[in-house]
Amino acid sequence: MKLRLFSLSVAALFGGYQLAYSQVDSLAVPAVKNDSLTTKKEVVKTGDIEDVVITGTMKAVSRLESPVPVEVYTPTFFRKNPTPSIFDALQTVNGVRPQLNCNICNTGDIHINGLEGPYTMVLIDGMPIVSSLGTVYGLSGIPNSLVERIEVVKGPASSLYGSEAVGGLINIITKKPQNAPLVSADLFSTTWGEYNVDLGFKFNAGKKASVLTGINYFNFQNRVDNNHDNFTDVTLQNRISIFQKWNFERKENRLFTLAARYMYEDRWGGDMRWDKSYRGGDEIYGESIYTNRAEIIGNYQLPVSEKMFFGFSFINHDQDSRYGDVSYIANQKIAFGQLTWDKKIGRHDLLAGTALRYTYYDDNTPATAYSNGQNEPENTWLPGVFIQDEIALAEKHKLLLGFRYDHNNIHGNIFTPRVAYKWAINKNDIIRLNAGTGYRVVNLFTEDHAALTGARNVIILSDLKPEKSYNANLNFIKKFYLNSGSFIGLDATAFYTYFTNRIVPDYDTNPNEILYDNLDGHAVSKGISLNADLTFSNGLKFILGGTLMENTLTENGITEQQMLTEKFTGTWAVSYKIKPWHLSIDYTGNVYSPMRLPLQGDLDPRPGMSPWWSIQNIQFTYSGVRNFEFYAGVKNLLNWTPAKGTPFLISRSNDPFGEPTADNPLNFDTSYVYAPNQGIRGFLGVRFNFD
Repeated sequence: MKLRLFSLSVAALFGGYQLAYSQVDSLAVPAVKNDSLTTKKEVVKTGDIEDVVITGTMKAVSRLESPVPVEVYTPTFFRKNPTPSIFDALQTVNGVRPQLNCNICNTGDIHINGLEGPYTMVLIDGMPIVSSLGTVYGLSGIPNSLVERIEVVKGPASSLYGSEAVGGLINIITKKPQNAPLVSADLFSTTWGEYNVDLGFKFNAGKKASVLTGINYFNFQNRVDNNHDNFTDVTLQNRISIFQKWNFERKENRLFTLAARYMYEDRWGGDMRWDKSYRGGDEIYGESIYTNRAEIIGNYQLPVSEKMFFGFSFINHDQDSRYGDVSYIANQKIAFGQLTWDKKIGRHDLLAGTALRYTYYDDNTPATAYSNGQNEPENTWLPGVFIQDEIALAEKHKLLLGFRYDHNNIHGNIFTPRVAYKWAINKNDIIRLNAGTGYRVVNLFTEDHAALTGARNVIILSDLKPEKSYNANLNFIKKFYLNSGSFIGLDATAFYTYFTNRIVPDYDTNPNEILYDNLDGHAVSKGISLNADLTFSNGLKFILGGTLMENTLTENGITEQQMLTEKFTGTWAVSYKIKPWHLSIDYTGNVYSPMRLPLQGDLDPRPGMSPWWSIQNIQFTYSGVRNFEFYAGVKNLLNWTPAKGTPFLISRSNDPFGEPTADNPLNFDTSYVYAPNQGIRGFLGVRFNFD
């Protein structure tokens, strides 16, 4: 079957914290509130507070008590390098890389430990609302001022969360209305002409409901072509997102929250001469994408004596895209419901649940059509049940056993067990061992952006089977409290994942095609990572991270490095406070080792491997005015872009609608992309909170 498809892809570990009381997801528990503008007075010494997490076990528990390692990042961490979206903000998280998949429209996905975006599940308040077609858009436009924290779990978690949770989880926890400031705002602009506005406010709706509203607006309309290929270096965007969250008071303090978000975005990139009159035509090339996305999230505690919760979510994602003269028009709806029962019996802490996910997908490609051309939207039902038992074996030992069963109406029965063990040697030394399985039901047409814009045909060689993975990781946490008042925290993990039925795009066999098939062999993702947090009494703080990994594909006895995957990544955030001046200095950055890039055969003059590259930033923040912060700095200090040392990035940009010739032998292709193409720029901003 040959299809030409055009689809859209969709730690602060031990930092200084303040303690606030918050209802986190399904339980009322103490929650970390790390907000540099809060008016709370009590400051807890660095390292003394145990973060509250929910992602690892679907329960609110202190991070140090969780048998599953969870990394926690707060708004203060992301303010060290302010960005207009969570997608961009994740560039400073160790082992997590926002990957651009198109050199023109700049859409992308999130890689965890080198695994591509479709292996990462993104949750909002614990609900799997961002996946597939809407990944990059789900992470864009969430007002940063409304984010309480972001929790990251690396490694398969399908036994609790089902399909897509193969490479890891990113759970975006939004603030509870009662914990948010009355009014908050964050506004900044850059010398490139980017403008971002983040507004938040809350109010009471009667006596039993509190409401939190957030608005995010981002605008960039400056055409830049610094690499002189007559194409925009950065996609022009106009985006607005509105988020509202309601919290209802009920008898016996039972939980009921309801949230909704709407996002609209108009983005385009392409020939510098392009305007909307050329949209969908073959005269001047441009990629224009209109996105309409609506989301609803809720969590309701049942009025029974047992601790039972019903969580639900629904998304509707409409995509209207033009890639040159090719249109891609798609709609995806995902409805999700989950009932959980939380019960403690002696030394057993049980969690059981049942879930149902329904996915509707339709587009204007042969992907959703019969052989005779009649339309056939995809309807996928995925019911499942799961159970988890966390057993307190002894005072310092915990064992977690989990199992999930899902039934896919296309692929049949899927089983995903897992086991976790935690040994708290003492309060400063913790060892965790986790092992389990994962699976992923693939929908290429909503996940792989490489097939969109080039002249390559997409060929699916067989009926694709679900991917399966087997994972183990060993985690060790060590904390040092020094006599000087300084603190050192170390968090090290060794990980290993073995894949069967891995689906891999083949760019090499034929430069005119992308071939998809289940790998006749296996794939392995393995490595070690280290996070370090160093806080000194003189106001100097380091948050450092490094991941050394290897992601390989083995077929017919031949092993090769996975495409677009680095072997080493490092991140850092160095901060220093000059208290008499009310001034903070933040120096952040990342560094990546070479990765294999998609070429168009032997005639392609571009390098087959990327160089070592690094994006570095500096920021100065003044907080000497009550409730206000003023910040300014420089992004991409080294002015590094992937165009340096490369003859071109977009092949055949001078003739995108033409066919290869002897003088111009390459196809038009935008998949040669691995890093942002945006150079050095200054930024200036202000944020304020009023309680």
